[in-house]
Amino acid sequence: MIQEEGQGWRLARDPSRKNFPILIGGEGWALELTKDEWRSLVLLINDLLAQLQQLESQLMKEELISLEMERLPWWACVDGDRLAWSLKLIFQDHENRSRGFEVFWPIPSAQAFVAAMRTMWDCYQ
Repeated sequence: MIQEEGQGWRLARDPSRKNFPILIGGEGWALELTKDEWRSLVLLINDLLAQLQQLESQLMKEELISLEMERLPWWACVDGDRLAWSLKLIFQDHENRSRGFEVFWPIPSAQAFVAAMRTMWDCYQ
């Protein structure tokens, strides 16, 4: 089992858990994801942050931004400025209608969580 955690966030991967091998968490909460849910989440976050990075040079230091992206089953939003932002996710399983949840990481937990998420993705594809 691989586990990373910091102030206000947690991320774990346990390949021995066949149905839900990925755990994501925040302050006082955690939930498990399937491999497909994890994969789609990582791709969505990477695309959302690439969009934010494209806009960074156009934003003034104190200018606020809110970017949203939806790619079923996920909806994601980063909210903040060019250097610090929060992350909110909504998951709705439209196919099976079996699960749905909303999660949130505030500044600076969001950046730390996403950095750990990208590292885990790069190491365990």
